[in-house]
Amino acid sequence: MTENTTAPRAERVTHSLVRDVTLPDGGGTLALVTLDNGLDHTKPNTLGPEGLAELTAALTALQQRAAAGEIAAVGITGKPYFLAAGADLLGVGAVTSREQALELGRSGHDAYELLHTMGVPTFAFVNGLALGGGLEVALNCDYRTVASDAAALGLPETGLGLVPGWGGAYLVPRLVGIEKAVDVLLTRPAANKPFKPAEALKIGLVDELFEAADFLEQSIDWAARVLRGEVTPARRDLDPQPVWDAVVQGTRERLDALVAGSRPAPYRALDLLAGARSASRAEGFAAEDEALADLVMTDEMRASVYAFQLTSAGKRPVGAPDTKLARPVTRVGIVGAGLMAAQIALLVSQRLGVPVVMRDLDSERVAKGLGFVRDTVDKLVGRGRMKPEVGMRIVASVTGTTDIHDFANCDVVVEAVTEVMSLKKKVFAELEEIVGEDTVLATNTSALSITEMASDLRHPERVVGIHFFNPVAQMPLVEVVNAERTSDEALATAFAITKKLRKTAVLVKDRPGFVVNRLLVLVMGKVVEAVENGTSVEAADAALAPLGFPMPTFELFDLVGPAVGLHVLTSLREDLGDRFPRSPGLEKLVADGTRVVLDAPAPGMHKPVDPAIQPVFGEALEVGTQGRAGTPVLDAAGVLDSVLTALTVEIGHMLEEQVVADASQIDLCMILGAGWGFHTGGITPYLDRTGYSERVLGRRILPDGVANVPGSVA
Repeated sequence: MTENTTAPRAERVTHSLVRDVTLPDGGGTLALVTLDNGLDHTKPNTLGPEGLAELTAALTALQQRAAAGEIAAVGITGKPYFLAAGADLLGVGAVTSREQALELGRSGHDAYELLHTMGVPTFAFVNGLALGGGLEVALNCDYRTVASDAAALGLPETGLGLVPGWGGAYLVPRLVGIEKAVDVLLTRPAANKPFKPAEALKIGLVDELFEAADFLEQSIDWAARVLRGEVTPARRDLDPQPVWDAVVQGTRERLDALVAGSRPAPYRALDLLAGARSASRAEGFAAEDEALADLVMTDEMRASVYAFQLTSAGKRPVGAPDTKLARPVTRVGIVGAGLMAAQIALLVSQRLGVPVVMRDLDSERVAKGLGFVRDTVDKLVGRGRMKPEVGMRIVASVTGTTDIHDFANCDVVVEAVTEVMSLKKKVFAELEEIVGEDTVLATNTSALSITEMASDLRHPERVVGIHFFNPVAQMPLVEVVNAERTSDEALATAFAITKKLRKTAVLVKDRPGFVVNRLLVLVMGKVVEAVENGTSVEAADAALAPLGFPMPTFELFDLVGPAVGLHVLTSLREDLGDRFPRSPGLEKLVADGTRVVLDAPAPGMHKPVDPAIQPVFGEALEVGTQGRAGTPVLDAAGVLDSVLTALTVEIGHMLEEQVVADASQIDLCMILGAGWGFHTGGITPYLDRTGYSERVLGRRILPDGVANVPGSVA
C-alpha cells in the first residue's frame, strides 16, 4: 500500500504533472497527468493530503478545459516503475481523531471522483506498481491499460487493518463480479499475493495489456481508437442479487472459520461488498468513508502499520556487520540430503547461481535428495513459474555425493542433519579437516547451542547459524545466529547469502530455540499442558482463534511433525526448565505414530483436531474442577490466558538475555517465521494492547502509540 519508515517525516509529495498529447489521426488533445514525487525508483509515489490536494487542483483545471472543448480525453500515468503505491501510511498512522480519518477518506473520493465526472473519457495507463489508492486511481477512470512489466496490482488494505477507501470496495465488484471481488479484497491480501498484469487483465481489472518497451505510445494509440469507436472494452452486467447474496454469505462463513472475529477489517470490507450492488455511487463511497474512519482509529490498523514498517525495514538487518567482510561464495556444500537439505540446496542453486553439492551417508539418500530437486524443478517449469533453461541449470548444478572430501573446495558448508548434538559436532570435526581455512561452516539447527557445537573446533569463529524455516522456498525469515565466538566475517557471509536468497534475516543470539521456536513451541506446549490437565482437545485446539494464527495448534503440530515438535519441546525444557512443560500424551502419540488431525472439511479450511486422540491424554474433565495436575481445568479462554501469560514471561527473559537487539526484532521474527498476524503488529504490541505486559512484567514492552492508538491499551 505504501513505502514507509519508522522515523517521522514530512509528506513526500507526489506531484501531478500535466502535459498535452496530440492524439493520432486528428483525434484531438489528450491531457496526460503524470504522478511523480521527483525521487528515484527506491521511493515510490504515495498519496498524502498535499498530493491529493495537488491532484484535485490539476483535475479540476482539466475539467474546466474539457467543458470548454479544449481536450478530448484525460489520461493518468506514473513515474517509471510506479503508478502509485497507495496512501501514505505514515500519514494515516498519524491521524488522531475519527474526524480526521473521515476527512482522509473524503479527500481521496473527492479527488478521484473528478476522473469520473471529467466530462470527457478518462484513461489510466498503469505503467508500474499500483496498490491500494494507486490502483483506485485507475479504477475511477473509464478505461485502463497496464504494462506487461508492472510489478503488482492489488488492494492490500484488509491485510493492513483497513478497507479500500477511495472507491475500490464499491467499484471492483461492479467491474469484475462479486466472486472475483472477494479474491481482490480479501483472499489476495490475506495471502499477500497481488495480481500480475496478465492476471489483472484476465479478471477484468484492466482492459488491455501492452509490452513495456512502448507502453505509453501503445496506450495513447489505443485510447484514440476507443475515442473513435473502433474499440469498445467489454463491461459485464451486475451479478444477480441471489448470486451476490450467496457469495457474500459463503465468504462470511469462511471468515468466521478462518479469521474467527480476530480483526474487523475483513468483515467491514465484506459488508461494503454486500452493499455495493444496490447502493448508488455516492452511497457506496460514503459507506467506504465511514468504514475507513472507524478502522483508522483501531489498534489493529495501527499495529498493522507497525508490522508493515517492520517487514519493510527488515530488508536492512539490524546489527549486521559491514557487508564488505562477507566471503565470496562460488560453491556451497550441504551436509545431508533429506527434505530440509534438498530444499536449501535448490534455493541456493536458484538464487546464488553457484554449484551445490549435497552429501549423505549412502547413495539411496543422496538419490532421494536429488530426486526432490529434480521433481520440484519439473513442477515449477511445468506450471510456467520457472524458465526451462533455468531449470536445466539448477538440475545440472546440484550434485550429490557420499564422499565428505567433495566439500574441500566449498566456500560455505551448511549442516542440515538430524538435531542431535553429538552428530553435529562430529560433522563439524570432520569438515574442519577437509575445508579451507576461510570456509564458513553454517548450521541449520532449530534449537541447539551453536556455541557448544563449535566448542571443540580449532576455528570455532567460522561457525554461524543460518536457520531456515519449512517450507524453505515460501518462508521469508532466516534467523542468523551469532554464537559466542562467531566472527564478523562469518556473520557478514551469512547475511550476504540470506540477502541473495531474498530472505529477511534477523540477527539472534545463541540461546535455546532462538526466537521463533522458543516462543512457538512454548505456545504448543502450554496448549498440550492444558489437555494433559483435563481440557478437551477440541477446546484447547480452538483456544488461540482470537490471535488469528494461520492454523490451530494441532494442525501446526501436524505440519511440523509431532516428533519434531516434541524433540524441540524436550530440548527447550532441558535448557530452560519447566516453563516448557512435559507431555506424556504427546510422547505416546509420537511413539505410536498417531496422526493428530482430520482432513480439512473443504479446500482452504483448517484441519480439525482428531477427537479420537483424547484418551491418549486422559478423559476431558469438567471446566473449573480440579484437573490431573492439581490445578483447575481450563476452558478455551483460560487456555488462551495461560498461553499469553507464558509468552509474556518468556519474552521478558529473552529481552533480559538480549536474544535480539530489541522487542521489534521479536515481532519481526514472529510475523515472518510464525505467521503472527499483521493485525496484531507481532507479539509484543498484542501483549501491550491486551494488558499482559503490565500485568506480568509491570511495564509496557513498546512505548504507547507505537503500535496502537495512543492511550487505548487495556
